[in-house]
Amino acid sequence: MKFAFWLATAVVFYSYLGYAVWLWVASRVRPRPQRRGRYTPLVSVAMVLRNEEKNLLRKVQNLSVLDYPEDRLEFIVVSDGSDDGTERLLSEVKRDSRFRVLIFAESAGKASRLNDAIALAQGEIVLFVDARQDIERDALRLLMENFVDDAVGCASGELMLGDPASGEAEQGMGIYWRIEKKIRMLESASGSVVGATGALYAVRRALLAPIPRGTILDDVLIPMQAARQGGRVVFDERARAWDSPDLGGRREFQRKVRTLTGNYQLLKIAPWLLTSENPLRFRFICHKLLRLVVPFALVTALVTSAAVPELLYRMACTAQICFYALSLLALTGMQRGPLARLGNAALTLIVLNSAAVVAFANFVTGRKEVWVR
Repeated sequence: MKFAFWLATAVVFYSYLGYAVWLWVASRVRPRPQRRGRYTPLVSVAMVLRNEEKNLLRKVQNLSVLDYPEDRLEFIVVSDGSDDGTERLLSEVKRDSRFRVLIFAESAGKASRLNDAIALAQGEIVLFVDARQDIERDALRLLMENFVDDAVGCASGELMLGDPASGEAEQGMGIYWRIEKKIRMLESASGSVVGATGALYAVRRALLAPIPRGTILDDVLIPMQAARQGGRVVFDERARAWDSPDLGGRREFQRKVRTLTGNYQLLKIAPWLLTSENPLRFRFICHKLLRLVVPFALVTALVTSAAVPELLYRMACTAQICFYALSLLALTGMQRGPLARLGNAALTLIVLNSAAVVAFANFVTGRKEVWVR
């Protein structure tokens, strides 16, 4: 029991803290600086959407005013079986000669439609974006500066959860995302990032490989494919896109389940990720796979600490119960103070790890996750 408790505790602490400490040390002992400079290659902006009538015109306007030479830009928009007013709006969008529009009546999934978009791309660099987020005007120009360095194969921007006027959210998923970005910054400073920000990332077209049909995490697989071919994957916090920190509890939970299910899926569709073919194998395991084990480690730590009749373990059990109980404060709507922050952290931990359990069930039963917009 004691061994199981300490092993489970070690897994939890390494996943959330130890890996970040290791990256911090690595970034100091063996830093990987990169060159940046003005660079304006031809860029193909690829966007796949489905039923985005609400966001489409706003997004097109957002892309149209990016601070980048117009003659060095092309836009490829693909509709994947939309059945709302998206196709009608796209007929207006394609009046702009810079926009190439593909409309498919049947839905084949985002991965397949990304392959269609990539096949049309003429640019040296392909920029992948989503329909909902607003990209800052200078984000593309800043992101391209990373490709002055020939070693860089993929550059990821930063997703900000909040409002540009008031800043990033500090509660709920905002806390989780801020920690996640710190890890990505450390990964970039010490080598390569595991994955990219799906709302804003760019890849050299020469390093793009076909994406298996049904792939959930294209923003992980595509950068890893670039790394497999020798390209470095970097994170540029200057290039930013903004999204809402709260799209509704149920929708946020579904998105997290889908993401974690995608981590399991990667092991099936890209087994090379766990072989020596993957230069980022250790980071992939620490960053993506260990988090799938954390919910089971948390349960093990709680059960074993309750089962051992010694003061240290009783105290550990009580501390865990009190921490989880603090999540009730977040549910009451308390916004300020250290207890409120702890409550938000506890609730976020519970939600994320509950999603990981559901993702594991999806993996075991073979249940497929639909595309959550």
